[in-house]
Amino acid sequence: MSSQRVHSAQHTVSVVAPAGVVYGLLADTPRWPVLLPPFVHVERIDFDGAEESLRLWYLRHGQVCSALARRVLRPGERRIEFELQDALLPGAPTSGIWSVAPDGADRCLLTLRHERPAGPWELPEALETDVRAELVAVREAAERWDRLDELLLSFEDDVYVNGSPELVYDFLYRVEDWVDLVPHVESAEVTEDQPGVQATVLRACAPETGQTLVSEAVRLCFPAAGRIVHKETATPDPVAAQYGEWYLEPDATGVRVVSVHHVMLRESAVETVLGEGALLVDARRYVREWLGRSSTEVLSLARWHAESAVRRLR
Repeated sequence: MSSQRVHSAQHTVSVVAPAGVVYGLLADTPRWPVLLPPFVHVERIDFDGAEESLRLWYLRHGQVCSALARRVLRPGERRIEFELQDALLPGAPTSGIWSVAPDGADRCLLTLRHERPAGPWELPEALETDVRAELVAVREAAERWDRLDELLLSFEDDVYVNGSPELVYDFLYRVEDWVDLVPHVESAEVTEDQPGVQATVLRACAPETGQTLVSEAVRLCFPAAGRIVHKETATPDPVAAQYGEWYLEPDATGVRVVSVHHVMLRESAVETVLGEGALLVDARRYVREWLGRSSTEVLSLARWHAESAVRRLR
């Protein structure tokens, strides 16, 4: 029998939201990147309605980590059992349980238990910190439940390119070159310590005020799939959280290129940005137009880049 020590932690928080809402948030993993700050991207590998396999990318101490997750969903009990296998620590799976218990009509108690093999890489207090931080993130997201329809918006823009998917992808991947190619980008810094994992800092001109807006992001690049996923880690107001992707759909003559955005608005910043009396509906319109204009500009330039290369080759 293994004598390996195990660190364990369990905490409970009170959440001002119905138990069903909180359980639904925990079960809806594809929306985690826009609702829960640590998560960069979630890929659902398999799901039969009760058990699922996931690939998770998340930020831990400023680093992008990846893990395989297996989860068992028990909606009748409002309970989710999970096991995480960190790609960097193959011999140290983390297991645990999320559970939600009603505490009146509009409140509940949310409990998270984690168990992780002890090792030289962390102190017991680190697991306690992780558990508390996860609970706080879920509580903060869940307590907006009655406003989410107004705070969240998703949209996409696309363009068709009569050219090579590889050339389009190359343009989207080389963010460091956008300062010379994309008019609204004033500066671009890119760090790629892990292959295919980029940390970017972009300074761009706001469409109406001319003010410089700074955004920081993590980008996961999947060249074989023609996808680049991005999660903004620092966003300009009135955006509280932003997650999206670029993806390519090749066909016999070219490729459809799509930009997708999922945004959470920061309600407290709406009047600061748009003026006294501005409402969430105004912020939704502003963000849709601003991000849509920026995305469309990049898409058009990616098309020009790919189609110009085809013309030169002819």
